Amino acid sequence: MKNPVMTASGTSGFGQELAEFFDLGLLGAFVTKGTSLHAWRGNPPPRTTETPAGMLNAIGLQNDGVDAFISKKLPFLRGFDVPVIVNVVGHSIEEYVEVARRLSDVEGVHGLEINVSCPNVKEGCMVFGSSAKGIAEVVGAVRKVTKLPLIPKLTPNVTDVVETAVAAVEAGADALSLINTLLGTAIDVQSRKFKLSNITGGLSGPAIKPVALRMVYQVAQAVRVPIIGIGGIMNATDAAEFILAGATAIQVGTATFFNPMSCVRIIEGLEEYGRGQAVAGIGELVGAVRTHD
Repeated sequence: MKNPVMTASGTSGFGQELAEFFDLGLLGAFVTKGTSLHAWRGNPPPRTTETPAGMLNAIGLQNDGVDAFISKKLPFLRGFDVPVIVNVVGHSIEEYVEVARRLSDVEGVHGLEINVSCPNVKEGCMVFGSSAKGIAEVVGAVRKVTKLPLIPKLTPNVTDVVETAVAAVEAGADALSLINTLLGTAIDVQSRKFKLSNITGGLSGPAIKPVALRMVYQVAQAVRVPIIGIGGIMNATDAAEFILAGATAIQVGTATFFNPMSCVRIIEGLEEYGRGQAVAGIGELVGAVRTHD
């Protein structure tokens, strides 16, 4: 990675729309939308709604399946000088394993982000990620069929995120992404209906940043693998906070809906911040937060 800024899965599709605004090769890595073994239809609309400091989404991981990704989506991404991390989803451990197996020897795939944390599907994903045992079973099974870097994406909707993080690493994870969205809902008081057809959705944006930052710091104290910080990163200052808390890299999601150039602006801002801190590279600031005496 040429810099620590990545896209967050599900917020930039498979790159075509974002590439209309800037060269994807400027990114540290591009993380794809969730990809499953077979096509998923997703949830019925309405599937998104704005909140006072972010948004709720209940897309349901709609995608055309791994074979369609390899044949129709990946060729476009191969045209850019950027590592491609495929976000993998499944209803069962067997589905995760088969998607990973099919992607393992495909040119242009550089890593797998194992999504065991999405709250918007009826089964799978968060079911596995909500317990140390579940996440260890998924990661351990996928580890057996691929040599690609494995990056489990952790849910914040647990009692102890450190426990699930440690379990993932012990099962063979090479890095960790955290956090995915927080479970929430919203109601239209005039119609007296839920604003999402799924009733609940994943809360993202600035509202979750303090929670995400706390969890990144806690996990960084407990594991010795790279951490990718996610949650409400809107600018370079937000990104720098996650890096100081212990993140080696960060992902930008909701900010992209507000400004498609957010990733580029954050890359530029981190370069400026690094110069101001008189460091040779941003890596010198990973985990460099100071506690009060």
